[in-house]
Amino acid sequence: MEMFLKRWKNKSDSINIADKIADLKKLPVPDHVAIIMDGNGRWAKKRALPRIAGHHEGMKVVKKITKLASNLGIKTLTVYAFSTENWKRPQLEVDYLMKLPEEFLGTFLPELIEENVKVQMIGQKEAIPKHTLNAVEKAIRDTSENTGMILNFALNYGSRAEIMLAMKEVFKDIKNGIIDENQLDEQLFSNYLMTDGLPEPDLLIRTSGEIRLSNFMLWQLAYTELWFTDVYWPDFSEEHLLQAVFDFQKRSRRYGGV
Repeated sequence: MEMFLKRWKNKSDSINIADKIADLKKLPVPDHVAIIMDGNGRWAKKRALPRIAGHHEGMKVVKKITKLASNLGIKTLTVYAFSTENWKRPQLEVDYLMKLPEEFLGTFLPELIEENVKVQMIGQKEAIPKHTLNAVEKAIRDTSENTGMILNFALNYGSRAEIMLAMKEVFKDIKNGIIDENQLDEQLFSNYLMTDGLPEPDLLIRTSGEIRLSNFMLWQLAYTELWFTDVYWPDFSEEHLLQAVFDFQKRSRRYGGV
C-alpha cells in the first residue's frame, strides 16, 4: 500500500479515514464496485479454527466495507456471497452460510436504513432456503424507498447460468413476437440479465491471492478494472478498499480506444 500511503507522508500520523475519503473524492470514484470475498476458510485454517469461524469474521468485514463504500460515494456495491458452485461444499458449511444473511441483516438492517442504503439481490431464488430468502426479501422491502448506495447481494449466483436463463427469455420473447431478432444487440440482451437496471462494475476486487473470476459477472465485467490482493477477506481493511479506489483512479479506461 506504499503508493497510497505516500500521498499522506507529509501529513500528520493521526490522519483518519475521513481525511483519506475526502482526498479520494477529489477525483471520480467508481460508481459500481464488485467484490469476490475470498479466503474465509483459509483465514480460519491458518488460525486452527473451523471454516465457519472465517465466514463469521468475514461477515463483520462486509458491514465495515459497506459503510465505507457508502461514505465514499460509491453508488452500487455488489458482494459475491454464495455461488451456484458453493453447494458442493460440506453440508455443515453450506447450512451455516445460509444462516449468515439472517444474522447479518438481523443486526445490520437498522444501520442500513439509517445510512439510506438500498438492498438488492441477484441469483436464483428457487434453491435458497426459505428462512434465508425471507431475511433478504425483508431487507429489500424495508429499504425499497432508500435512495443511497445499493448493496447488491449475489446469492446462489453463477454467471453462466444467468446468461443461459437470459438466452431462454430472449428466445421466448422472439418466438412470441415481443421482440424482433434484428433488434437484439448487446444493450437489449443486458436487459435480460439479473443486473438489469444496474451499471456494469467499474472496479472488481478479489481477495485471497486467487486471480480468476470464478463464474462471476462474466458479461458485465468486460471492461471492468480488476484489482487483486493476497489478503484474506476477514483481514480486508478500510485501507485496502481505499487503496483499490486510489489505484482505480490512476488507471486510464479507454474501452478499446486510444
